Amino acid sequence: MALDFGPLLVFFLATKFIGIFAGTGAFMVAIAVAVLVSKVKLGKVSPMLWLSAILVFFFGSLTLYFHDERFIQIKPTLIYTFFALMLLVGWARGRPLLKYLLQAAYQGLSETGWLKLSRNWGLYFAALAVVNEVTRATMSYDAWLTLKVWGVTLASLVFALANVPMLMRHGLALDGTRSN
Repeated sequence: MALDFGPLLVFFLATKFIGIFAGTGAFMVAIAVAVLVSKVKLGKVSPMLWLSAILVFFFGSLTLYFHDERFIQIKPTLIYTFFALMLLVGWARGRPLLKYLLQAAYQGLSETGWLKLSRNWGLYFAALAVVNEVTRATMSYDAWLTLKVWGVTLASLVFALANVPMLMRHGLALDGTRSN
């Protein structure tokens, strides 16, 4: 979680205290550190972290070069859209892509449970993409940033918890035992 949330927190704090362009530079450095730490400590870098790092570097560079914060604001929309498409296409084809990323975290979950979880998160990411675009267009940069860091984090936690009853109905193992 620190590898995923850490760079975003660095971005938020640096932007609030130093400014958008310093914050963007700090975000780029923090995501590079997260990739390096992941490789050294875990022996690998997750596909989601790679994608985030590539997009942070691309859109961060555009933000700094053009001195325009809109570029860094578009990055979440693209990530959310990519995740939504991947999960929903996998779900439509009967291939729960989340199973390959999170299998160790959801021991005992049935194939139906994985499909429902992939569908639910796919729809959630699609909604986040829409929300990001609406807030980007209608809110100040500071309000957008606060919502992006704290609102999306809280909403994601609530959404994850809301899925627990469905996961339990589909075999999620608790304390090493399979749920019925």
